[in-house]
Amino acid sequence: MSLTGIGVLLIGIAFLILSIYLAKVLSNTASILEGVSQTVNQLPNQLDGVLHETGKMIQNSNDTLADVNEKLGTLTPLFQIVGDVGESTRKLASSANDFAGSIRKKGQSIDEETRNKRLGGLYGTSALVYYAVQNGKKRRKGSLLRPSSLYIAGEQRVFDIDRMKEEAKEAAREGKYVGSDK
Repeated sequence: MSLTGIGVLLIGIAFLILSIYLAKVLSNTASILEGVSQTVNQLPNQLDGVLHETGKMIQNSNDTLADVNEKLGTLTPLFQIVGDVGESTRKLASSANDFAGSIRKKGQSIDEETRNKRLGGLYGTSALVYYAVQNGKKRRKGSLLRPSSLYIAGEQRVFDIDRMKEEAKEAAREGKYVGSDK
């Protein structure tokens, strides 16, 4: 055998190997195309199911939206009432703020002696209210003091009230309760 014969033989073997390899590749490609064909054949049935479910979902969404619109229609008067109450509250708060401002202006124009007297009266009133509350609690518990001890307790309260008034006057003289906005 000559070199040309050997070369042709090698080319033939290479062509045979290449043919076997291409046959396998084409076989795999054919099986892939067969799977794609089956998938494409099943696609219309699957799309019908998906489109049917999508239609149901759109119908349910429309029903829900109609229900929400109906409920919002029934709540609209409530929101209007709440808005009216809010506006009334704002006006009331504005009036209260104006009233407090006018009271503050009046309080600033009062001289210090009158202010001290009012503070003393305020402390006396608060002490009287405190005594009445404490006495009410004791009365509910049934431990009300006897008349002789009641007189002593009353004297003690009078002393406490006088002491509180003096403390208030002293604090007012020192300027503890006078506004510092001068």
